[in-house]
Amino acid sequence: MRFKQYGLLGVIVLLIVIFSLSAPNFLSTNNFLSMISGMAIVTIVAIGITYSLTVDGFDLSVGSTVTLSNTVIISLLVWYQLSFGLSIVIGILAAIGVAVLNLILILYFKVPDLYATLATMFIVEGISLTYSEGGSISEGMSRADGTQTIGKIPDLFKAIGDPLSSVLLMLFVVIVSYVILNHTNPGRVMYMIGSNKKAAKYSGIKVNRYIAFSYIMSSVLAAIGGVLLASQVASAQVNSGAGYLMTAVAASFIGATTSKAGKPNVMGTFLGALLIAILENGLVMLSVPYYGLNIVKGSVLAIALILNYAHFKRGL
Repeated sequence: MRFKQYGLLGVIVLLIVIFSLSAPNFLSTNNFLSMISGMAIVTIVAIGITYSLTVDGFDLSVGSTVTLSNTVIISLLVWYQLSFGLSIVIGILAAIGVAVLNLILILYFKVPDLYATLATMFIVEGISLTYSEGGSISEGMSRADGTQTIGKIPDLFKAIGDPLSSVLLMLFVVIVSYVILNHTNPGRVMYMIGSNKKAAKYSGIKVNRYIAFSYIMSSVLAAIGGVLLASQVASAQVNSGAGYLMTAVAASFIGATTSKAGKPNVMGTFLGALLIAILENGLVMLSVPYYGLNIVKGSVLAIALILNYAHFKRGL
């Protein structure tokens, strides 16, 4: 049991030692800051998935939500010259709309979470692609009908995506989410629902209210990931958030291995994202081809799932 709780942290330390010995610049200040800031979006999105997992749900639409918020924010800045504050608010509201769609399918039509959010993923991808007129959006780029764009992306908005700002935002999300899920009554209730939804309902808990909260938080955090992405690349690319989905899923499931009961948890998710970031960064520094990285991430996820589910099968 002790290995189950601290094994992930031990693997992270072991990888740091291995990569620091095999890649001399691995522990350099610039590389370390680049690696930590680079995991910010994945971590934030993965914590959103963790919220949905606590109530025994699973939000597959987060990648599309990242794309949607990124697209909306950049378009409002470049096409309509809105302030970046208002653009961010509208981008987050658009993401909440994704949560509402998920909740209609899950709570009203009783579609299983996995299938509902899979359908939403494709719908939102299509909405983002249609809204962006089938292409990318950036400063000075004409629209599909030839209309010139004059909007600028403010330097202050770009500063949100600076390495230090990204790390601080990520840590803020981690700390706040940890407090919510571990030290507040709503958090405890969400875990109770995840353990036994029927028992929670029979005990008088308004289950649907907490499920709604979990999916709204998942979408809001995905939107914040989209804000970071928009500020870092200063453009909106087709399906730009899709690449974050599976990495975030892997981080959240790997993180569950740190819990005695195999439950999703914020600190475990953070460590899972850190593990993947270290693996990616270290392998790239060792000149491993980028197209082989998914093999490594998938293998790590498979091992984490084996450790987690083998634990329950043995009844430990």
